[in-house]
Amino acid sequence: MTIFTPLFLIAIGVFIWQCGKKLSLIRLGRPENRFDNPSLRLWDMLLYAFGQKRVVARPFGLNHFVIFWAFVVLLMANGAFILEGLIPGFRLANVLPTALYHPLVFAFDIVSLFALAAIVLSFARRLIFKPAYLDSAYVSARSFEAFLILSFIALLMIASFGLNGVKIVGGLEPASFMPVSAVAANMLAGSGASLPALGSFFWWLHATVLLAFICFLPMSKHMHILTAIPNCFFQNLGSTSTQPREEFAVGNRYGVEKVTDFTWKDLFDSFSCTECGRCQDACPANATGKSLNPRQVVHSLKANLLANEQALKAGEPPRVPLIGAEGEGTNTEETIWACTTCGACLQACPVMIEHPSKLVSMRRHLVEMKTTFPEELLNLFENMEQRSNPWGIAPSERAKWAAQMDVKPFEAGKTEYLFYVGCAGSFDSRSKQVTVNVATILDAAGISWGILGKDEKCCGDSLRRLGNEYVFDRMARENVEIFRERGVTKVIVQCPHCFTTLKNDYRQYGIELEVIHHSELIQQLLDAGRLKLNRQVSELGKIILHDSCYLGRHNDVYKAPRQVVAKVTGAVPTEFDRAREESFCCGAGGGRMWMEEQTGTRINLNRVTEALSKSPDTICVACPYCMTMFEDGLKDKQAGQTKVRDIAEVVAEALRPAQ
Repeated sequence: MTIFTPLFLIAIGVFIWQCGKKLSLIRLGRPENRFDNPSLRLWDMLLYAFGQKRVVARPFGLNHFVIFWAFVVLLMANGAFILEGLIPGFRLANVLPTALYHPLVFAFDIVSLFALAAIVLSFARRLIFKPAYLDSAYVSARSFEAFLILSFIALLMIASFGLNGVKIVGGLEPASFMPVSAVAANMLAGSGASLPALGSFFWWLHATVLLAFICFLPMSKHMHILTAIPNCFFQNLGSTSTQPREEFAVGNRYGVEKVTDFTWKDLFDSFSCTECGRCQDACPANATGKSLNPRQVVHSLKANLLANEQALKAGEPPRVPLIGAEGEGTNTEETIWACTTCGACLQACPVMIEHPSKLVSMRRHLVEMKTTFPEELLNLFENMEQRSNPWGIAPSERAKWAAQMDVKPFEAGKTEYLFYVGCAGSFDSRSKQVTVNVATILDAAGISWGILGKDEKCCGDSLRRLGNEYVFDRMARENVEIFRERGVTKVIVQCPHCFTTLKNDYRQYGIELEVIHHSELIQQLLDAGRLKLNRQVSELGKIILHDSCYLGRHNDVYKAPRQVVAKVTGAVPTEFDRAREESFCCGAGGGRMWMEEQTGTRINLNRVTEALSKSPDTICVACPYCMTMFEDGLKDKQAGQTKVRDIAEVVAEALRPAQ
């Protein structure tokens, strides 16, 4: 075995050298603090990395769960194997007491069998029943690398059974505690072959594959075996919908133009991606034929880093652009603008990679440094700057919805809640009906509330997600100043985009508001008996409930809308096939509300088609953007028999006197 020692040292040297190269590239990213709250991070790492919470959320994930834990358990077995090669005469049986050794080798034997079965299933999945999302432009489920890694693992298991079988025949291992290897022993004993020769063959097969695996691991996508666990530790502990602030000063550059403008965590993400395709499968843009593929965006970071390695380390301009024409390592502008920031990719990723923030960072560069953006956004940006709403309507029109109601302005110390109506609720003719119903509900429950009227400004959600951080920053500062001056601490909203912006984004500006969405407030009022219903609503027929991405996935509000509909109608609402965490976007998030879809099919039509498959009479929403997208989709589908209602409209029906 004297030759094994230098081979092992070479393999370890290659492993350390390759890992060092990758880590040195990660260090080129901008600094970011991901070491806060270590206890919570440790718990999340245990839950998502070792517990494989998101992996097993899908049935085939159990197969990966088996492979992962087999890898963990067999680390000790492979460690013992390496020590046998380095130290003459070393045997684990001589180190451990029998009471511990026998159960341990039994575990190794059974786990190896499960691992081999899981590898066979993995081969079958890639060859026979391959899901479409396993493939992308630059990644194939049937790539040489994929089959090589699977073959490595299978060979390690086979070599282990063969080697243990030889040892059992020679009386060196307990057959009764190694049932699988005992079967191999019977086969080898009856083969007539030389046992020493077989033992040498299986030992060197195991050694060769193991050393090759050690060398190849950091050079392949399977480096995620090393990085995925810490990536779960370094995950974003804040809201999934927020973006980092920018500091505006003369000479500063904004957004991400080249790969090293990303943070080290963004670059670490690129080496942690398992290329499982779950984000691709969940992405509404990808599902409707757009060029955006979240997996490909993450892959582009790694490919760009590796392609520009020498130039970046030498401080030279990158040779392969991050944003530009089609090609591996680059992202087209069309791809960057296709994202709805719905968070489906975030929710699906088993190793907590953060996709949308990377796209928004590139949008920031295009908007703030190059003034390059889709033409239809020009009016939006101008209207926001000049009149603080997407339509450019005069601020004096904000409270016109209340013309027929006795609505009072918010007064510090006298009014409990600010009803932050939002732009859609103030100016959109359809959403103004929802606003009136929300106000009616608040009055019926005896809530102390008021509005800012013409002094209310847009929250800036679309601006931030579209990359116009400069105007968002100004708008946020102005809003925070107004809230502080008026003594606002509690806010009611009817728009999930206002909800997440005021609740999460504005914390970056030093204000902690108690923000509640109207669906949550209505649920609380009903449960407390403060809101008395006059009847159960039946005329809306069969109701199907849509989960808004910014209310549900980004803020975990799922129960309240369902409980309200059930209480008001006396029936549990029908669910979409894709519901709750797996809800499919309406297509309006990420500023896409103000943009046309030039490629593929419309996202809202995909969702409307799914709704119509359940034959509903009413689609219930809790977001003005969703309201617009569903109503437009129903018109395109000529499905006028199906109506769209906000949850507040359903409740308002129950407040009307029984006939």
